[in-house]
Amino acid sequence: MERQTAPHRNTAWEDSMPLIIETSHQRSQKYGLRPDSRVDFGPTPKTELSLLFEKNRLLHTHAVPAMETLYQQIVNTHNMVILTDANGVIVHSLGDDDFLEKASRVALQPGAAWSEQSKGTNAIGTAIAEQAAVLVHADQHYLTANHFLTCSAAPITDHLGNVIGVLDVSGDQRSFHKHTMALVRMSALMIENQLFSSTFEDAITLHFHARPEFIGTLMEGIASFSPGGRFLAANRNGLFQLGLSFKELQSHTFSSLFGLPVSALYEHYRTASPGLLNLCMHSGVRVAGRAQLRLSNTVFQQSLTPEPPSAVVANQAAAAKRRLSGLRYLRTGDPQLELVIDKVTRVLGHDIPIMIMGETGTGKELLAQAIHNDSPRAMSPFVAVNCASIPETLIESELFGYEDGAFTGARKKGAVGKILQANGGTLFLDEIGDMPFSLQARLLRVLQERMVTPLGSDKSIPVNVELICATNHNLRNRIAQGLFREDLYYRLNGLVVKLPPLRERTDLETVVKKILATESNNGRYRVSDELLQLFRRHRWPGNFRQLTNLLRTATVMAGDEHEICLRHMPDDFLDDMEQAPAKEEPVASGANLEEMEQSAILKALAAHGGNVSATARALGVSRNTIYRKVPNLK
Repeated sequence: MERQTAPHRNTAWEDSMPLIIETSHQRSQKYGLRPDSRVDFGPTPKTELSLLFEKNRLLHTHAVPAMETLYQQIVNTHNMVILTDANGVIVHSLGDDDFLEKASRVALQPGAAWSEQSKGTNAIGTAIAEQAAVLVHADQHYLTANHFLTCSAAPITDHLGNVIGVLDVSGDQRSFHKHTMALVRMSALMIENQLFSSTFEDAITLHFHARPEFIGTLMEGIASFSPGGRFLAANRNGLFQLGLSFKELQSHTFSSLFGLPVSALYEHYRTASPGLLNLCMHSGVRVAGRAQLRLSNTVFQQSLTPEPPSAVVANQAAAAKRRLSGLRYLRTGDPQLELVIDKVTRVLGHDIPIMIMGETGTGKELLAQAIHNDSPRAMSPFVAVNCASIPETLIESELFGYEDGAFTGARKKGAVGKILQANGGTLFLDEIGDMPFSLQARLLRVLQERMVTPLGSDKSIPVNVELICATNHNLRNRIAQGLFREDLYYRLNGLVVKLPPLRERTDLETVVKKILATESNNGRYRVSDELLQLFRRHRWPGNFRQLTNLLRTATVMAGDEHEICLRHMPDDFLDDMEQAPAKEEPVASGANLEEMEQSAILKALAAHGGNVSATARALGVSRNTIYRKVPNLK
């Protein structure tokens, strides 16, 4: 058979592809396929799709965040991101609207099979057959119907090295870019590492590398051990750095591989602020390491005694709750909120302080908790402090802790402050704008030196926290009034995001459904159309706190009824609605033309469900104009 080659091959790694393509074409012939075979694909029954999704729920859960990040890097390039199961059946996809129609003709949609047996040579099927990353470009595809595609795929393996799925980017062959394969490989590795970490929750998990700065990146090695130190598994980079096969490693322990007794490892993590481990591998190579010591889904603290079954169940429930309260849970379709989530997702794990602005009740603490739950510190403490609710005379001892006898009424043996309680995890300072001015200098010193000195003590304790702050104040105005330190402000505002008030959000119906599902447990209630229209007119001065309390009361009033109506509303709410003028669209005073254009685009995006192509058509502008006017969409 004549060898088929890609018309645009620009890199050295592509030179090895034709041999793989030729071998794959030979397999395709043996399967009885012909190049002119038609691609027949009808809609997959919902029951089959549901079964497919359930079988691959864990893979889907860990893959979607990586897919969304990957899609943001290739958006508007006539491409789509695809996740398949181990057999090449599509489980999930994200794509540019203008490419989806073409993709549907060749069955690039959930439920479609892309094994070599069904579609011949293609990136997904060939990656499964070869168990390696594969690029199939244009007429390298076996079926003529797929020649318009360029596809880059990488297999996703479990902790035993078995292929459990494939990540693929497929697009118009004219949009081929040499960097796409690298992005796909990195994203597949990211998914593998996430899956690996979730597989061994009752274990010692070591992150290691010869260069300390690579710990926490895709280059790190990861190895898991039983609580007693027996080797369980390692990721790809871990196996590479250890230099042993999986079979050889099964006879090893943590101590034999890294020269440190497990007891010494536990002691290291009993300190207030443990630094990186300095380890020597069995090969003599020195590496830096950071370990997570977990027993039954909780971060190891002080005891190695196994937890009782009731505690295990409780911790498993807590872990499930964390998974359901991450940033994905907050995605409800509002464009303004999507921009906020996209921004904070990019800085997760990078030790960048986050400042959340917004009116009272807009969900600042909920966002902070979601950021923590999706961060590398998710298994460590999340400690929230409301700087406005603690009396000024007590806030210093609450934050920094105190020694025995530090002041009149002090607890015997002292107390650990909130900052030290958050050590290793996340400290959330709510209403930071109301922190007493006298304490702001102490907080700034703690953040700069990463040391805490309790009241009445002359000993400083190392501390390592991720910092998230929130306020409903304009801190620049507070600085001008002499109420907030400017140097502290610039230490806190690594990333500043602003949550929109409820009255400006476009996802009210979805929010109502989520609140009702939470309040009623079984999602038995719905809001009548008449009442929903009333909700849309309301100004919601208390934002989500007000809406949640209103719906909680309404579910009690509704009782056995399934629909919440006007008669279930409290009188004060109905009185407010009668007296309130019709809701006007907010227009910022002094808004310039650029701000007005951006506001109009955001409203149009909301009206079209975030669809950029549809928004551009409705406004009579190009997609590029939309991205230029609203740069954060990129």
